Amino acid sequence: MMTRPQQGRTHRLTRPSIAIAAAVAVTAGVVAAAPDAKTAEPTPKFSLIAASTSVTLDSWKDDPGVYLDLGTYLTSENGAFELKVTRKSYKDPVVATQVLRNGKKTTTKALPAGLVKDFSGLPGFAQVSVTDAAGKTVLKQTEAFCPNNASGRIRPDAPAQSKYPQSCPVNPFTLGSVWGVENGWASNTYAGYYAKPVQLAAGTYTAKISVTKKYRDLFGIANKPQTVKVTVRERSWEEEEGSGSAPRSAAPQSAKSAAGTQGHAGHAGHGGHEGHQQAADAPAASAHAAHGAPARPEAPAGRTTGATPTFNVGHGPYPPAPPALPWALKKESLQRQAFSAAKVGDRPGQTDGSRQAPGAKPNAKRPTGKATVPDVPKPDLRSLPAYGITVSDGYEDVPGKDYLAFSANVWNAGPAKLVVDGFRSPGKELMDAYQYFYDAKGKQVGYTPTGTMEWDPRPGHEHWHFTDFASYRLLKADKKESVRSGKEAFCLANTDAVDYTVKNANWHPGNTDLSTACGQENSISVREVLDIGSGDTYTQDLPGQSFDITGLPNGTYYIQVLANPENRLKETNHKNNSALRKVVLGGKKGARTVKVPAHELVNAN
Repeated sequence: MMTRPQQGRTHRLTRPSIAIAAAVAVTAGVVAAAPDAKTAEPTPKFSLIAASTSVTLDSWKDDPGVYLDLGTYLTSENGAFELKVTRKSYKDPVVATQVLRNGKKTTTKALPAGLVKDFSGLPGFAQVSVTDAAGKTVLKQTEAFCPNNASGRIRPDAPAQSKYPQSCPVNPFTLGSVWGVENGWASNTYAGYYAKPVQLAAGTYTAKISVTKKYRDLFGIANKPQTVKVTVRERSWEEEEGSGSAPRSAAPQSAKSAAGTQGHAGHAGHGGHEGHQQAADAPAASAHAAHGAPARPEAPAGRTTGATPTFNVGHGPYPPAPPALPWALKKESLQRQAFSAAKVGDRPGQTDGSRQAPGAKPNAKRPTGKATVPDVPKPDLRSLPAYGITVSDGYEDVPGKDYLAFSANVWNAGPAKLVVDGFRSPGKELMDAYQYFYDAKGKQVGYTPTGTMEWDPRPGHEHWHFTDFASYRLLKADKKESVRSGKEAFCLANTDAVDYTVKNANWHPGNTDLSTACGQENSISVREVLDIGSGDTYTQDLPGQSFDITGLPNGTYYIQVLANPENRLKETNHKNNSALRKVVLGGKKGARTVKVPAHELVNAN
């Protein structure tokens, strides 16, 4: 799990540390829930199972460490396992409720106070112990569990698709989430990419996995530990390259080694608009490189680990986590193609939750008829407080200057999705943008002009940005504007599940990774969508995600994230678009510092 900075800690972003921070920022956690044995209502039945009696894990000589994916799953029978996790505000603690469904009847059961601390999962869910060939215990630890983790069906009559989201959110300002294991499905208990590797020498081991007692008692899970034989083999890049059996880019890579080779491809200096598109998998990354962006290394951990899906990664130049694959598919992939990426997506025999969400298809023609804003549900854009706050040196592009870099998120609280189409007239540099409106049945019933879209030709960008979606401002202690960020244009994507408990929230939004949404230079039209419950994160390592603080005096300031600054987009409420985050600047020119106090109960820089 990711550790959070202490209140008042001083942060300064150096070039190598950005990649480490970005890799850690996509850490994902874990979660679960269960039935009340005393109720007369039918309740889900849970079991811990092992997909295989033995697994082979790899440790790399130049970066030792084993990702302890043992292929254990939590199954849900006699109904789905569902949890609703919320907080009223950032002043209130996170609470979890189990949702029990019996036909059209729905009941709820509050889980013990303090059981969950955030939205990343249920801590200490699984107990794992590992003994060596001599019977000596060499590892003992507890692990968290996310029901939304890599999953698959366990019987042919189970629903073809799971209705639950594909990950557990880790954005520190998440407001609500839904976790679940579909009826007749099983979810991997291992956190995959988001777990820390363990140190095990090459050899044979025996692993014992069980659900800890507090969760067995809470959810009525039988005490049936699973035993898995583990073979750890040591491998090296030199041996693999010498044999020609595996390409270097397809092997696991740690956050540390990624930081050493990543660099800052695509940074065009501060004051630009937006950074790289995210790549969801190896093919997407290759396509991205073909459009002019430098190729990027693989994400940490093997692409065949049981990681949670690509989500919560935001706009940024670093590779996202690998897709989630169940053990059966991982084993098949390893047998067929050694370390190359397994193909993902739904097809016969594979419903593994690793689907890459497509972007919404744009209209081919401009809307016709009179522009109207009908009396139908509209989106409600809101901002999250800034986070990932640090001081940057300008990435060597602007030497001698200090920048205050930050991550920002604007999300849609609904009850309607935000849909914006751009249409291009022949020979025009800008697209004309229109906002669309829909009735309760999803039929388009109106539209209105809402500004423009512009093409960004810089390497690493190369897509269409919608202007005036958000604005960033640094306010003085009296909350009067001091500095405004140069960023003003955005390509919209559903990168973060901010609150999936709001009305009409879409648990499976399209375009979660920017791979399809923002068009090409020769596009005649573009559609950009911000779905209900989801937000769009821009990470602190992007050009424009910063303020020039070189000449500012030390003291207290506020980072303001302001959605829809010109009120060009039609919303249900324009009064909740601003969010402030307090920061304290210190240090000297060339060595500025920033302290980030906790925001109410959220202590994340």
